[in-house]
Amino acid sequence: MPPAPHSGLSLPAQVANELREAIIAGRLLPGTALAEVELAAAYSTSRNTLREALHQLSREGLASYVRNKGVEVRRLGVAEVRDLFKVRRTLELQALRSGAPLREEQAARMADAMDAAELAQGREDWRAFGTHSLRFHQCIVSLLASPLFDQFFANIAAQLRLAFAMAPDEERFQRPWVQRDRHLHALLGAEQPHEAAYAMANYLDDSERLLLELLSTRPSP
Repeated sequence: MPPAPHSGLSLPAQVANELREAIIAGRLLPGTALAEVELAAAYSTSRNTLREALHQLSREGLASYVRNKGVEVRRLGVAEVRDLFKVRRTLELQALRSGAPLREEQAARMADAMDAAELAQGREDWRAFGTHSLRFHQCIVSLLASPLFDQFFANIAAQLRLAFAMAPDEERFQRPWVQRDRHLHALLGAEQPHEAAYAMANYLDDSERLLLELLSTRPSP
């Protein structure tokens, strides 16, 4: 199917957006081949357009060119995961400390993400659970009211989704977070930004520690 239209974006950028969203949704996993012919047909576009979109994903750290194999969804290492959490601490903690009031539509989007995560948890669909949890954290960054930060964090969310997918026991990694997301949401709703930032700092420390622990047990590809 052709990419959904995005006002002001070139066709390669639109295709790149669709592929990035597929990564965030967990439909494209680390190591998945990104074959030009099949993807050009799937998105009803030319191979040149698709190639430009793949170049963009490569620049964003979401795709890699592998010798004698072509392009594939990127596999992240420990150093990249640590760097992603540095970015999360910078943006998410700043968003909470800003004290920006939680607008009704932001609160609704957060609640929708948490409800969807709990439904995925009930189905034991931990891949979907991780995607909805990331949607919740994208809402937190949106408190900064910066379209540029929102766009940047969409790329960070996609890379985090790849890191989550590489954990050999994704259930063990994902299970703790929905109640802690609920707690953050409650603190924001109660207009307690400093308490929310403190809870988020602990959250991110625990999340990074557990993810790195699980990645250390992953067999070599």
